[in-house]
Amino acid sequence: MNEQVQPAGDPLFNPLAPDFIRNPYPHYDRLRTVDPIHETPFGQFVASRHADVSLVMRDKRFGKDFVERTTRRYGPEIMKEPVFRSMSYWMLQADPPDHTRLRGLVVKAFTARRVEDMRPRIQEIVDQTIDAVKDRGHMDLIEDFAFRLPVTIICDMLGIPEEHREVFYKSSREGGRLLDPVPMTPEEIAKGNAANMMAQMYFQQLFELRRRSPADDLTTQLVQAEEDGNKLTNEELTANIILLFGAGHETTVNLIGNGLLALHRNPDQLALLKAQPDLITNAIEEFLRYDSSVQMTGRVTLEEIDDLGGKRIPKGESVLCLLGSANHDPAVYPDHPDRLDITRPNVRPLSFGGGIHFCLGAQLARIEAEIAIATLLRRLPDLRIDDVENPAWRPTFVLRGLRHLPASW
Repeated sequence: MNEQVQPAGDPLFNPLAPDFIRNPYPHYDRLRTVDPIHETPFGQFVASRHADVSLVMRDKRFGKDFVERTTRRYGPEIMKEPVFRSMSYWMLQADPPDHTRLRGLVVKAFTARRVEDMRPRIQEIVDQTIDAVKDRGHMDLIEDFAFRLPVTIICDMLGIPEEHREVFYKSSREGGRLLDPVPMTPEEIAKGNAANMMAQMYFQQLFELRRRSPADDLTTQLVQAEEDGNKLTNEELTANIILLFGAGHETTVNLIGNGLLALHRNPDQLALLKAQPDLITNAIEEFLRYDSSVQMTGRVTLEEIDDLGGKRIPKGESVLCLLGSANHDPAVYPDHPDRLDITRPNVRPLSFGGGIHFCLGAQLARIEAEIAIATLLRRLPDLRIDDVENPAWRPTFVLRGLRHLPASW
């Protein structure tokens, strides 16, 4: 039992509380100091130190075990809900051998060479996006800028026809709540089901289109894998396309938005990056570390763990890995971890996860953010964020990002 008992009525880990959403980092400091492997009221264990988070993501004694974990949280009927049934087919939630098979089907689309070859297309989209707003003198950096680039790129990769895209540019970004560690209400589940059914209907039509007229895109590749027999079922195909679409833009939107906010909250770093644009590659790593667009990933103990940070954890328990906390751990970043420093050496953020679930699109997200932020600073050097002190954060925890970020020049 930890000697430092937390004050009554003040939970150490309350990730949907408004002040936690606004700034989780002081809460993480408390967790790492007071109770680094913390048990929540929902019976999950929360790992907040870099060493423990790294171990859990890479150790084979931990897996996903999605159906069992979700059934424990919501009860035996939960897998009848379409949104949870769909999630159970995500490669992100799968363990080997299913994970190995599913990831093997899409990994070729994300090779370093293929991603590097996308640079000119990424630059073109960023320039077009700025061209469309530059005479207005103001824009929402999320809706008008950060959102458009990754949505266009993932539409390109999936082969979503141009004439279908406007609906994706206008679609809401409400899906993040699905991933949060706090159970969803029946209303939230119903909303998730409705969004999932809409996505399934659209992608089923896209599959039919690509069966009739194949193209050089990821959807065609996956449809052909489905036709090869047991490589992919129709449910796996649909679920993983939905996953690729969501993962392909959500985190990059947040990386660009959080990075721009961090720069404008630290004018010395903004001035430095404008004066030395070649610092952008290291700056992106620092943005990932400083305010990660993904704050948490989860695992389940596949066997009893004798000692994780001093605690024994029974088999079948959920362990939540706080990536945002690990990225601020002074044991790894001794020099003011809570300060933004785009020249910081040896920045290796855990923001893209680790082990077999390391993010497939990590390099693509980095390049998109690099080109987007560098081009914006170059082409709109006078841009100012209207209110850096009180930006509108999305009310989700795992996917940390802004709802809006109005700016003028």
